[in-house]
Amino acid sequence: MGRISIDLFTTLDGVAQAPGAPEEDPSSGFEFGGWQAPLQDPLVGERVLAGILEMDALLLGRRTYDIFAAYWPFHLDGPPGPIGRRFAEVPKYVASRGPLELSWEGSSLLGSDLVAEVGALRERHEDVHVIGSIGLVQTLLAHDLFDVLNLWMHPVVLGQGRKVFPDGAHPERLRLLSPAETGERGVVALRYGPTGERPGAGVMG
Repeated sequence: MGRISIDLFTTLDGVAQAPGAPEEDPSSGFEFGGWQAPLQDPLVGERVLAGILEMDALLLGRRTYDIFAAYWPFHLDGPPGPIGRRFAEVPKYVASRGPLELSWEGSSLLGSDLVAEVGALRERHEDVHVIGSIGLVQTLLAHDLFDVLNLWMHPVVLGQGRKVFPDGAHPERLRLLSPAETGERGVVALRYGPTGERPGAGVMG
């Protein structure tokens, strides 16, 4: 049985919207697109690259797919080359409620039953990575359709934007899978797994 690994860049206040560039996701008047750029950290680069090289499938939401499909097929050389080539090699699955033009070679659209589709991906692959794709991630978290949640928490507070865990998010106690790591730019790498347990008052003593 394969695993589903979620990879997200977040701020201290949990925002994961448009870390890479202003045009990435300006929805709802988001003003801080590209907030991660001044905080690029060697630790993040090393860990993200290692995870991408190990994966054997990529699962994306529609918006992130469109961004990746417009960029990565044209960046197979230079510093981004290892990532671009790995993305080109693995099958790419897209979760979308509407029709979608799959311009990126090796891409396919998942059916409407996400629970069943993710179960099939686990049977077919060893390590499926979900990168960005906040809406899809929130659905996966709400239905416990993940095995690893990698959060790269950056030392910045935005006060607005789409959050990984918005109000009304699925309540669950997570478990830390490995010790937290801190990079030289203050980025903290956190790696969690699900427990299936709801939080509640514990017994002291």
